Amino acid sequence: MILDKFKLDGKIAICTGTRRGIGRAMTNALAEAGADIVSFDRNDPVDTRQDVEAMDRRFVWKKIDFSTASAEQLRALVNETAAEMGQIDILVNNAGICPREEILDYSIEIWEQSLRVNLSTPWFLAQAVGRIMVKRGCGKIINIGSLLSHQGGLTVPGYSASKHGILGITKSLSNELASKGINVNAIVPGYILTDFTRAINQNEDRNTQVESRIPMNRWGSPEDLQGVVVFLASEASGYMSGTDVAVDGGWLGR
Repeated sequence: MILDKFKLDGKIAICTGTRRGIGRAMTNALAEAGADIVSFDRNDPVDTRQDVEAMDRRFVWKKIDFSTASAEQLRALVNETAAEMGQIDILVNNAGICPREEILDYSIEIWEQSLRVNLSTPWFLAQAVGRIMVKRGCGKIINIGSLLSHQGGLTVPGYSASKHGILGITKSLSNELASKGINVNAIVPGYILTDFTRAINQNEDRNTQVESRIPMNRWGSPEDLQGVVVFLASEASGYMSGTDVAVDGGWLGR
């Protein structure tokens, strides 16, 4: 049965940035499909934990602050998780920040923090998880990009650079890991209504500009990301690797 290929029963998924918005929705989708969840987050994702445990799935929170964590700390946390859970089948690199500042005043601190959280952290986690997945000859790594993986944006050069980089490391990882049974892909969300984007949505002029540019004439919801993350995490996407899937209401195709 084709629907059986979407099942994640018995799988262990590491997800970052699970407390709200897109991260919470994708985490819940993976759990609903059958996966147990390990959340890497700075604060306890209480609501997401309740969601997942209500589905009779395991939920483990590993506390870590990506704005200060070193590569060694990230690798150690991945190894600790593998030892405790017995395996790692899925990694969803979702956590990110998007500080804004006029480009000519853009500070070194904001630039470096954006690259650390949005690019270096996903890279080091993927590398560490990849080492474990290679031993079993299977695994799914899913990186979360952005419309600004393809565009420049305004007042967010660090975010844009990091999200362009996400597609670069997705392709690089795929080039070397696909032959070892590991699928590495990216999701590119469009304008999704979350706390992250609420200020734009509530600004009448900006909201009008955004909606008029989206062929579907509406913002997306976090739930719009659920189908694609389950697909990429499952056997159903077995022949996909090194690509990015836009979930953007048609924005990039316009």
